[in-house]
Amino acid sequence: QVQLVESGGGLVQAGGSLRLSCAASGRTFSTYAMGWFRQAPGKEREFVAAISGSGGTTYYGDSVKGRFTIPRDNAKNTVYLQMNSLKPEDTAVYYCAATPVPDIYYSGYYYTSAREYDYWGQGTQVTVSS
Repeated sequence: QVQLVESGGGLVQAGGSLRLSCAASGRTFSTYAMGWFRQAPGKEREFVAAISGSGGTTYYGDSVKGRFTIPRDNAKNTVYLQMNSLKPEDTAVYYCAATPVPDIYYSGYYYTSAREYDYWGQGTQVTVSS
């Protein structure tokens, strides 16, 4: 069982930056691949980014590629989402998720579906003003 707690959300102006954190419980954090998803009002949950347990493999959704990064610190049991050049359309509740496999690429595809993640945080609101 893994418990995830997000923090770092808030209000930021367009063009600004924000860093989200997701702290995980447990002693086997490095064996979990991690992901970030977001959900805006009236929209489906959207994949944002994922990272393998070792941190060696990352993958990003098209809408955030080149602007967001997903580093992790296994010594601190924490994964981050560094968001730069924020746009109003980035406004959403952001969720951290974990899956008990070490990699994010299997059988020719990346883990970008919410169904592939077993554990979820409570979410943190990010609002980008224009």
